[in-house]
Amino acid sequence: MARLTVASADALLDQEFKVLDHGFVRLVDYLGGDARIVQAARVSYGEGTKTVREDKALIDYLLRNRHTSPFEQVVFTFHVKLPIFVARQWLRHRTARLNEVSGRYSVMRDEFYLPHPGAVRRQSGKNRQGGDEKEVPEAPEIIALLKAEQARAYASYQGLLGQEIARELARMNLPLSLYTEMYWQIDLHNLFHFLRLRLDWHAQYEIRAYGETIAKIVQAVCPMAYEAFEEHLLYGQSLSRSELALLRQALDVEKLRALLDASEMRASRREELLGKLGLAESDAATT
Repeated sequence: MARLTVASADALLDQEFKVLDHGFVRLVDYLGGDARIVQAARVSYGEGTKTVREDKALIDYLLRNRHTSPFEQVVFTFHVKLPIFVARQWLRHRTARLNEVSGRYSVMRDEFYLPHPGAVRRQSGKNRQGGDEKEVPEAPEIIALLKAEQARAYASYQGLLGQEIARELARMNLPLSLYTEMYWQIDLHNLFHFLRLRLDWHAQYEIRAYGETIAKIVQAVCPMAYEAFEEHLLYGQSLSRSELALLRQALDVEKLRALLDASEMRASRREELLGKLGLAESDAATT
């Protein structure tokens, strides 16, 4: 069977999408798309066995019900340039394969991340690991201080290299704002998990910027799957048992039934919703 290709994805191959001041994301290669997910789910051969509408419904059903293995059939390889402190957050996602540039073998470039004034933020009083969104009037002075420290650190690095100190030692005092590069390969199921966390407003601004760029690429490769991701994972919410119990007590079931009837939601989806709430169709109709 011929390799599945996606025209909108092929158009993005090897393009550098700028992120932050010196960073980028580049789609190196991809394997499969929406059609691959459908094939894997049906264990069928060839295309055209179902309509686009049926394919979209199947993908939505799979993600909605957490049948994730067909999504693992789609694989992305990215070339990413990013600050080291962003890379360290990135590597928390261990369900991927990567190869990062080595400071033992290569001389690191004089490229450091400097936030723009709007990205300078004070420590949040509510979130111990996050920043406040309020404007910082001293931002220009803070940026100048960061720039001076970066220049001093890189000058020391160059001085050590000039004394023929080993690169693996000379690099030690370089700051986390230094840019690094890596090839990062991941399947769609785990990429959705990455995006769900890194597109959230709680995520640090700098890694969120990379998540937004990657999301646009994924949308071009797998538009149906990405739509289902937005519907059920990115903008959906799960409820605990106690939260569901409170919601059931507060529900006006008759009004809910009327809203469902007036909506464009398919009958099977309406039944699923009622099932999640512990309500049968007959109960909703007679209450």
